[in-house]
Parts: sequence; structure tokens; C-alpha cells
Amino acid sequence: MYTKVNLVRHAHSTYTPDEYGRPLSEKGLKDAEMVTDRLAKEKIDIVYASPYKRAIQTVEGIAQAFDFQMVIEPGFKERKLAGQTAADFSAAMEQVWSDPAFSFPGGESNQMAQKRGAASLQQVIKQHQGQGIVIGTHGNIMVLMMNYFDAQYDFGFWQQLTMPDIYQLTFQEQELVGVKRLWRG
Repeated sequence: MYTKVNLVRHAHSTYTPDEYGRPLSEKGLKDAEMVTDRLAKEKIDIVYASPYKRAIQTVEGIAQAFDFQMVIEPGFKERKLAGQTAADFSAAMEQVWSDPAFSFPGGESNQMAQKRGAASLQQVIKQHQGQGIVIGTHGNIMVLMMNYFDAQYDFGFWQQLTMPDIYQLTFQEQELVGVKRLWRG
């Protein structure tokens, strides 16, 4: 019995310092419609999302299309890089990926964020075995969850993601047996 998990990196958002309330931009809202169109072609049984508005907005159309109540899962929120904005975001990301145990003050290490995300993903897979799942999430936590199951999903992979992006992971029980990119923004 195969479980299909469609990980959806959120569409482009309008920057605000409010992580939870940051909305999609006009482009992001249009791209979210395309995400809905693409996922409507898949077998979908449930829709999950990070508690962040941009992730919710990216997948809410698919929940509406299938008449599902979206489930908010805090484990799928983006990793907290640091307690304050990094002066050089790219360099900071490279540093946390090069040393999985390293964390900036007030932030999560890759190990911490991966443990949180992977535990949530494993629980969702266990609960919905044999079903089609959509998870609205964020680029870094998405790749950390994928990396938990296969080390080839790393910093370089994260760098090539688009907003939005959809990867379908196929699991047999808790074992990752396939990954394919369904759509890219």
C-alpha cells in the first residue's frame, strides 16, 4: 500500500516581519491557483498546512476543490533560522547546512528542525496510509524532511527550489520509495 505525500512549498509572499501573518503576493495568489489546478489531477484525501498564512493560502484552493477541512500542523512551519534577522541570509543558510548541529542564538539547528518536521510527517503518513496527502509548507523544512529519508536532498537541492514547488513523495509504510517533481513555479 503506497502513500503519496505532495509537499508544496508556498508561493511568493509579500515580505513582512510577521512570520505567521505574511500573505501571498499577487503573483503568489495566481501561482496558488495553478497549484490547485495541478493537484486537482491527483488522488487527494486530506490537506495539511503549516500555521503560516502563506502556506495556508497556497493550498487552501485544493482543500476547497475537494471540500476538505484543512488541518493545521505546527510541525510543518518553517525552521527558525535565528532570533533576529540574519545580516547575510545566504551565508547563514550555508552555515546551518554545513553543520547540522549548529544553531544561531534563538534559532533551530538543522537537526532540531528536521526532527520536528520528520516526526510530524511520519505521524501524518501513519494516520493516512494508502492515501493522497497535500502538505503546504516551506522550502527549508520541506528539504529537511526529504533529507531525513534521503541525504541527496541537501543545501544544493534547497537552492534550486522555486516558489511554489511541488514534490510528490511515495512511501511504502514509512520507507521513501519514490520522489518526483509535479510542478514548479
